[in-house]
Amino acid sequence: MQFQDKVVVITGGAQGIGKCIADEFRREGAKVCVIDIQPGDHYVGDISKQNVLEHFANHVVSLYGHVDVVVNNALPLMKGIDECSYEEFQYALSVGVTAPFYLVKLLAPYFSKGASVVNISSSRDRMSMPQTESYTAAKGGIAALTHALAVSLAGKARVNSISPGWIDTDYTVYEGPDAEQQPVGRVGNPLDIANMVLFLCSDKAGFITGENICIDGGMTHQMIYHAEHGWSLERK
Repeated sequence: MQFQDKVVVITGGAQGIGKCIADEFRREGAKVCVIDIQPGDHYVGDISKQNVLEHFANHVVSLYGHVDVVVNNALPLMKGIDECSYEEFQYALSVGVTAPFYLVKLLAPYFSKGASVVNISSSRDRMSMPQTESYTAAKGGIAALTHALAVSLAGKARVNSISPGWIDTDYTVYEGPDAEQQPVGRVGNPLDIANMVLFLCSDKAGFITGENICIDGGMTHQMIYHAEHGWSLERK
């Protein structure tokens, strides 16, 4: 119960990775405040809107008076250059970069001693597939925002980010190429991310700030060349 009575704020915490993070904090005794655009038993709101962030921050502070952990997890829109409109690209950046910045700004005056911020980026902050510009730009932005906040909030909070790779939120067990293409031999699941979030927010990580930790089973470190080491490229 290492987070007993700690106040934890999580964006996008109603499903997937965010829900798993919320559940693990609750298991450790934390008081968890979730905001999500999906309906449910949590604060419902669109974090792309300034007034929603302000109302949510006021809600948290009025309930508890302080904050120990902020996890910026909400997913931005993923659309590519062929179809993504100006407004949609702006929306992705609002959810993925502006909202994390502004929420931390609003809550920083209420951070407890030893507070921690964890931003959820993506391995797409360093590699890309076609037609993913809005999501990739947002994830790259939050990864860079992390080390800027870590410096600005020195002495007040530690700030780190996590870049998940392929995480199956249904806990599907894959076999064959889907699993074998990753050096660890499997696809990830939400607990792989939640476990690192809790570690980064614990005293055991007290000397870690401004870091980005990629949790992707080693995929981004694996060199792939056609016709070498059993790899081959086939165009369809």
